[in-house]
Amino acid sequence: MKRAMPFIISGMMKLTIGIATCLLLLFCLVLLQQSSNIFNHHKSVFTKELDEDSCLSRYPSSLYRKTSPYKPSQHLISKLRRYEMLHKRCGPGTEAYKSATEKLGHNHVSNSGDECRYVLCVSPLSGLGLGNRMISMVSMFLYALLTERIMLVDQRIDTSDLFCEPFPGTSWFLPLDSPLMDQLDSFNREYSRCYGTMLKNHCINSTTIPSQLYLYLFHDYGDHDQMFFCEDKQMIIGKVPWLVAKSNQYFVPSLWLIPSFLTKLIKLFPQKDTVFHHLSRYIFHPTNQVWGMVTRSYIAYLSRTDERLGIQVRHVMDQIVACTQREKLLPEVDTHEQVPTTEKTSKLKAGSLKSMYWEHPTLTGAVVVVHQPSQEAHQQSDKKLHNKKTLAEMYLLSMTDEVVISASSTFGYVAQGMGGLKSWILYEPVNHTVPDPPCGRAISMEPCFHVPPVYGCKGKTGTNTGNIVPFVRHREDRILGIKLVQDTS
Repeated sequence: MKRAMPFIISGMMKLTIGIATCLLLLFCLVLLQQSSNIFNHHKSVFTKELDEDSCLSRYPSSLYRKTSPYKPSQHLISKLRRYEMLHKRCGPGTEAYKSATEKLGHNHVSNSGDECRYVLCVSPLSGLGLGNRMISMVSMFLYALLTERIMLVDQRIDTSDLFCEPFPGTSWFLPLDSPLMDQLDSFNREYSRCYGTMLKNHCINSTTIPSQLYLYLFHDYGDHDQMFFCEDKQMIIGKVPWLVAKSNQYFVPSLWLIPSFLTKLIKLFPQKDTVFHHLSRYIFHPTNQVWGMVTRSYIAYLSRTDERLGIQVRHVMDQIVACTQREKLLPEVDTHEQVPTTEKTSKLKAGSLKSMYWEHPTLTGAVVVVHQPSQEAHQQSDKKLHNKKTLAEMYLLSMTDEVVISASSTFGYVAQGMGGLKSWILYEPVNHTVPDPPCGRAISMEPCFHVPPVYGCKGKTGTNTGNIVPFVRHREDRILGIKLVQDTS
């Protein structure tokens, strides 16, 4: 799989461009501002119980971005505090967890109302990119918040190498001695306790509730799997103590289409297009090793800049230049002098962009410097060091002032969402030709739900999910995709 490359532009009177999984461009104006004026002390969603030394990124990360204009609601802050108490009561190692584990494999007959319920977020051991993993984890965490469940994650992959524990006094990892552990790889669409399969075979109803249920929410899910997003089906699913979910999608927009969830969501997120922004900043904190990669690059290339432009590179460079200069994101160069041959070619490479700003002055007088955080050109989703570099690059991209991303890129979605940025999206070329226009502005900073369900609840088959409510609309770069927007009606 082709990997996107990043540039960074930074420095006094200069633009620094970096190339890696993302392209980070940092652009500096003539007047250098004090960086302390742009620090963001956005800590209200975090509890004071968390240890700072074991996770150096948790609190200082807000100092590396401009102040977010999006403040978490008091309802969200209170909800997170209540969730932390619930996770501490029901998490691994507790009596409640032990009791719930003993019921696995048996039919769940009664519900006392005070039982702990869980949703386990499972990723395939290989083949799934980090961006997809992160957007699906945020989706699952929101579902856990809405349904009073504990979210656990699979620790067999590199999650512990990438992220700190997000919840105080407990763990979000499914213990290795869990009876579920040996079954995780066998869960698929044909599994006997897959929700879609059970629904299709009429094996689940309000009186026949299994102790565990597998949810298949990948992009190729079937019609019965998609019924997960129906109100009446959620009433039954809500009674199942253990949900095991696999997904590679950001299915948050469809949660807003479930009436019983909608009333809660409106209180939690008055600014509807801030779900990923707030929740990703809450649960994702790089481990100390990854955070070291971020801070070293930040200090070297970003710390003394006036403006920062981040570019994720998956496209030919002439489309990137056309976009950034058309939208006034990068200054034009003075080409009265002879232009090197590499700049005349129809398909510019990253090195050509670096040469263009190195060999020619800009018309504005600003200096542009190109930086590429890493040199990997292909995605290696199952390699730990690769994923650490990828996460570091996502964070660096989120620390820019403007960002240009590739169409349908979950890597770009994570960066723009964490940074609170409405990106510029590079449109897919048609017949290897740069489209006109080459890019467009995102309608919100939320990720796209690439393959939403055909809304078949209560007989409404074939309903267009992008036209049901004004705050869920079709995505700019994907015909079928939908995303959350801030409703201005």
